[in-house]
Amino acid sequence: MHSIGNSLAPRPIRARPQVRPARGLLLALLFALAPCAYAQQSTQNPPIQQQMTPAQFKAAGLDKLNAEQLANLNAWLNGTIQAEASKAAVTAKKQVEDDNRGFLNFGSTEPVVGKIVGEFRGFGRGRSYTLENGHVWQQMDDASLAGVRLSNPQVKIIPSLIGNVWYMQVGSYNTRAKVLRVK
Repeated sequence: MHSIGNSLAPRPIRARPQVRPARGLLLALLFALAPCAYAQQSTQNPPIQQQMTPAQFKAAGLDKLNAEQLANLNAWLNGTIQAEASKAAVTAKKQVEDDNRGFLNFGSTEPVVGKIVGEFRGFGRGRSYTLENGHVWQQMDDASLAGVRLSNPQVKIIPSLIGNVWYMQVGSYNTRAKVLRVK
């Protein structure tokens, strides 16, 4: 016979796996690019005479333009708006990618370069390293760099060719530690 008491015994609490902010990152990217996508969708903005009140239109002296001149002005304004929207989209995309490097792989092979804030006391599994740009990276392997003491050392964090794996190198030392961005 089976004992009912065993099925009612409390189960051990399992640690939740670390959740990366991928969902938040994707939302940030969508919100950053949404205005640009909207501006690019509408290929034609309303003519300037519809965007201004008749008094503003006259005060700007635009009522003196003939139809061809007014059409040229509207075409120039539309081109400028679209060019600025494209620049804003590129800038927003780069900003999101730079802010979130290490959480997701955006296909860039550029390393993250910066300095560790404070003293570096060698590598060790589980240690966290805070960079001056606010990134916090945690060591995931057993790499060691015993006896090294550096103040605010230069670091280079290099992405692997496959997957979302990163390796940190400190100063001119050849030892690299596998790290994961946690903040």
